[in-house]
Amino acid sequence: MKKTCVALAVASLLMTGCGSDDKEIVEVIKEVEVIKEVEVPPVAVTEVKNVILMIGDGMGPQQVGLLEEYARRAPNSTYSAKNGVTALSNFANQGVMGLSLNAPHGDNGKLVVDSACSATQLATGLAAGSEMIGLDDQGNIVETILEKAKKAGKATGLVSDTRITHATPAAFAAHQPHRSLEPAIAEELIESGNVDVLLSGGARVFLPSDIKTDAADRDVMSALGAPESVYKKSKRSDNRNLVVEAKEQFGYELAFDKAQLAATETTKLLGLFANSGMADGIAYSACKEANNCSQPSLKEMTKKALDVLSKDEDGFFLMIEGGQIDWAGHANDAGWMLHELLKFDEAVEAVYEWVKDRNDTLVVVTADHETGSFGFSYSRYNMPEATTLPGDGMQGRDYKPNFNFGDLSHLEMLYKQSGTFYNMLDMANADWNFDAATANDWMTAINNYSAYKVTLEEAEKVGERENNPYYDPDHSYQSADVTPKFDDFNEFYVYADEDHTAKIGRALARHQNVVWGTGTHTAAPVPVYAFGPEGVTKQFSTMQHHVDIGQKMMAALGL
Repeated sequence: MKKTCVALAVASLLMTGCGSDDKEIVEVIKEVEVIKEVEVPPVAVTEVKNVILMIGDGMGPQQVGLLEEYARRAPNSTYSAKNGVTALSNFANQGVMGLSLNAPHGDNGKLVVDSACSATQLATGLAAGSEMIGLDDQGNIVETILEKAKKAGKATGLVSDTRITHATPAAFAAHQPHRSLEPAIAEELIESGNVDVLLSGGARVFLPSDIKTDAADRDVMSALGAPESVYKKSKRSDNRNLVVEAKEQFGYELAFDKAQLAATETTKLLGLFANSGMADGIAYSACKEANNCSQPSLKEMTKKALDVLSKDEDGFFLMIEGGQIDWAGHANDAGWMLHELLKFDEAVEAVYEWVKDRNDTLVVVTADHETGSFGFSYSRYNMPEATTLPGDGMQGRDYKPNFNFGDLSHLEMLYKQSGTFYNMLDMANADWNFDAATANDWMTAINNYSAYKVTLEEAEKVGERENNPYYDPDHSYQSADVTPKFDDFNEFYVYADEDHTAKIGRALARHQNVVWGTGTHTAAPVPVYAFGPEGVTKQFSTMQHHVDIGQKMMAALGL
């Protein structure tokens, strides 16, 4: 703007110079010098071409604290070469931060949210009810930001390390009265034509019901390049093969493993990399170190999605979910949760590298809710020994705090956990017949995977079971009506064998300086990171609600 003013002044000089005396020309030159110093404020950018929403499912402030403490202060932090700086911190340092409430709003408002409702509120900018997908609080179908973006000519994508039909991704492109209707959600995702890139697990609701036994159906999947682990079973009640339909009727290119995904060159892509959820964070850390991962990482899926969607000159909307942070929280498994946070932050880094020098994209990183009421806590277990400090204020007294405030070594010990609590359940009894598992079985299983070692006495309580079949190990809803027997906040451990995982968590808790308050969600406000043009991002630096975030993202896209 300053240059424009100077140019106009010079033009004026040239025009008035003709036939003018030297005195007049000098006066014009003085005017130019004054104008050169005038700063005209730039016009604020209030709309962008692209929006990227990243959701750390279950990632409340406590979980962010775990990640940041590990990155900055773990003795052998994997962030050492990055000076302890996470990708989340990069967005915080270069953008803005806020907080967001997330409870169900509207006439059916509640105090605590589930992922379906929370994601729906983010996707629609409207109040929603518990466990509904893409509906408002009255049960009406409403357009999501993804659908509006598609209608506006933009490319769209959904990425998750859970299942593509799981509550969070589903809420952006499907409309169902309950989140458990995953076969119907799969149909919507494929048939609607609204989503260009779909990358996740969850093949089981795309496959015909007899896939486990029908040789012809299995041969079809094999011929498409799918490994047997992807099509090992189905959760459909009919014989539709939505994978084949996606390819033949709706023009999707398919990918079923890391190599296939890397090789794809298309603008319409369906990647299904697991029968149910994708590899957990601990398994990913191990295969990454060994350089033998067969599934793509969340980071690799994110980079592929960005590559495909950015080809659209009109821009895009992309939602990326780190979904297993939540699963680890439900299981009260701090070691697993740390690895999920690391996996998610890798994907955040990929987005940061893609967007850091751009001015046409809004990135919002947040959570749908907090899971587990996790925290480090001080205790009276393993009390510290007295030590002598050199400071002149000690007055001859030893340094001896009254409580155990937790050593930094816990960060390293949690990272060293080599399997999730579900791996421990498998080892205690491969058939999950936990009535037959002894205290020694539990002790052996826990100590095999954990860097912390529990005693036989500590392991005895792990085998007590409430016998609630409401939730199966791969996170599918079932029905049940049983009286819980788990006496530690038992009403808040609502899923079948997470009473066992919670008891493993409690057996380890005092060793870890870790506490858990629930096996479900809490109503804690969650962090919000926003990066992009200041005119777009400054509105996120406040206390808000997920409904507001949805509306702000739509406005940023001009929708």
